Amino acid sequence: MRWDSLFDDLEAQFSAGRALEAESEITERARVELAGIELGDRLRGAAGVEIRLFLADGNAIQGVLGRVGGGWLVLSEGSRQWLVPFAAVLTFQGLGRLALNPVSTVRQLPGIASALRALARDRSALVVHLSTRTGDGARVNGVIDRVGRDHFDVAVVRDGEVRRAGNVVSVMTVPFSAVAALCSAGGE
Repeated sequence: MRWDSLFDDLEAQFSAGRALEAESEITERARVELAGIELGDRLRGAAGVEIRLFLADGNAIQGVLGRVGGGWLVLSEGSRQWLVPFAAVLTFQGLGRLALNPVSTVRQLPGIASALRALARDRSALVVHLSTRTGDGARVNGVIDRVGRDHFDVAVVRDGEVRRAGNVVSVMTVPFSAVAALCSAGGE
């Protein structure tokens, strides 16, 4: 009977060791999988959800997360929409844990330049929020005229005016890195 007790104890220790080893392996696999998740994946997983963003220009915006591209997102806040580069966001609230890979790994998601070119083509009136080192961002009203690889030109107009040659106050060249967010005009 003593042998039975000894073997039962050894089997219990062996089973506990295997269970611990399996749990450790599962935990490690989860860590490895989590390490491969990108911010865009998390944002795609939160599409249609209301989230809050704290921006580099000191503003906070809240709205329903829509489209997510390569390095940018669209947030709908009532009747206005925001185009926000990931790099301009200090923190995201409300993302949840779901992560979704891009629909196609062959086709790359359009970058911020593609989104800005579409806005330039549509001649959309915008408010460009700029990041500053002090955190109190500047705002520029206008229409995007041209988009380069890492910058764009904005025809600056006074608030409420449309882009016509006589209404352009100046043309401002903005590096992508200086953009905190772009907002549809009329939504300020």
